[in-house]
Amino acid sequence: MSMIQELLVEGNDDLHVVMALCQQFAIKENFKIIDSKGIDNLMRSLPVRLKGSSITRTVGVIIDADMDADARWQSVRQTLIKSGMYSDIPENCPKEGLILSPEISENVRFGLWLMPDNNTAGMLENFTTMLIPDGDQLLPIVDETLSRIEGEHLSRYSHLHHEKARIHTWLSWQETPGIPMGLAITRKYLTTTPPICTAFVEWLRQLFG
Repeated sequence: MSMIQELLVEGNDDLHVVMALCQQFAIKENFKIIDSKGIDNLMRSLPVRLKGSSITRTVGVIIDADMDADARWQSVRQTLIKSGMYSDIPENCPKEGLILSPEISENVRFGLWLMPDNNTAGMLENFTTMLIPDGDQLLPIVDETLSRIEGEHLSRYSHLHHEKARIHTWLSWQETPGIPMGLAITRKYLTTTPPICTAFVEWLRQLFG
């Protein structure tokens, strides 16, 4: 029987961070990572991908919690409920990431990781900031700089995007200024030893085998 394994992500940064982690941890490349070009496109595509067919599938999803992790989770949860394919959907997103096995009559395995850690507000950039090595001497200067320009109302980014400004400022001060997050993992500017990274990698392994 044919099998399709797909991982849906919001954008290009997510795609390259996942690819870099798969490389670092030697995760078998037996799934396709799909850049959905935004959360709206990703969520619109979910009901179609959750429909049963003769092809056995695994559908993984990585999305940002943004300002309200529970609201984002409930949106996905309602889509899963409407699909009618799963009977064990939890009330809250598991801290280790969601993996649902289908009913006997169905064949779509589903997984969700809600960035950054399945329970708190934030996004990919919060997750990536957690990979900055302990004791890094630049991060406190980044925080001081952002605090000053925000306090003086000089920043042009929204409060939601503070963490984007934080990680990208830090990256702009590295040996290769402005290096993308995925490449920063590959070049080991960022570490992959924090527990959040270990948990994410374990979720990927369990979901895609």
